[in-house]
Amino acid sequence: MKTLTVKEVKERLQSVKVKNDPFIEQCLKDERKSVQALITAWLKRNERLLAMQEDWWTMTCYERSLTEHGYQYIAGIDEAGRGPLAGPVVAAAVILTKDCQILGLTDSKKLSKQKREDYYSFIMEEARAVGVGIVDADVIDDINIYEASKQAMTKAVQALSLAPDYLLIDAMSLPLVTKQTSLIKGDAKSASIAAGACIAKVTRDKLMDEYADKYPMYGFEKHKGYGTKEHLDALAKYGPSPIHRRSFAPVLAHLNK
Repeated sequence: MKTLTVKEVKERLQSVKVKNDPFIEQCLKDERKSVQALITAWLKRNERLLAMQEDWWTMTCYERSLTEHGYQYIAGIDEAGRGPLAGPVVAAAVILTKDCQILGLTDSKKLSKQKREDYYSFIMEEARAVGVGIVDADVIDDINIYEASKQAMTKAVQALSLAPDYLLIDAMSLPLVTKQTSLIKGDAKSASIAAGACIAKVTRDKLMDEYADKYPMYGFEKHKGYGTKEHLDALAKYGPSPIHRRSFAPVLAHLNK
C-alpha cells in the first residue's frame, strides 16, 4: 500500500468524520512526527465537536420533549438591557427549525462579540421565525424595568410571522394565552431561549451604536449604556441624554445638570 505524503494525510483527514474510521488507526501507527501532529490536532477537534454536540442535545431537551407532545412552533424568548442606565430594553422570540443544529450556542453573555454576530446572522437566515420587541427608556421610567421587559417580550412574540403554540421564556411569565414555561437561566438551558437572547443582545448593541453617533460624549459604543466608570463620569459631566433612564438612581442624581 502506497505511503501517503503528509499533505495527502492532511487532506484525507479533512473528510474523516468519526474516530473509528480505519484511516485514523492507520495514522496512529504512522511514526512520522508531522503525521502524529496532524492526528493529535484532529483528535482534539473531534473531541471538541463531540462535546458541542452533546451540549446541543442537552440544550434542546425542552424543545424535543414539547415536540414529542405534539407542539410544532416552540418560541424561545429572552431580553437584553435590563441593567443599563440608558437605552431601550430589547426582547426577541425565535422559533427554530426542528432539526437545526447551532453548535456552541449558549448564554449570550459567555460569547464573544464576533460569535454573537455570527450566530445572529445564522439564526436570522435559518430560523422558522424571529420577532423583536423594543421598549424605550421613557416607557421604562413610566412602568419600571420589570414590566418593560415583559412588554418587550410580549411584543416580540406578537411580531413573529408564525403563531407559536408554546413559549419557553427566560425567567418570566407573559400575559398571553399561549401555553408557556418560565425557565430560570433559560438561555443556558434552552436552545430557543439562547437564540432569542443572541438576537436581542445583537439588536440592542446595534441600536446603542447608533445612539453613540447621536450622543458621542457618552461612549455608548463601548459600554452599551451600562454603568461603567467612563459612563458615570460622562453622566456627571454632561447630565442625562434623552435616552437615559431617569428612574434609575445614578441618572436621577444628575437630572439637574
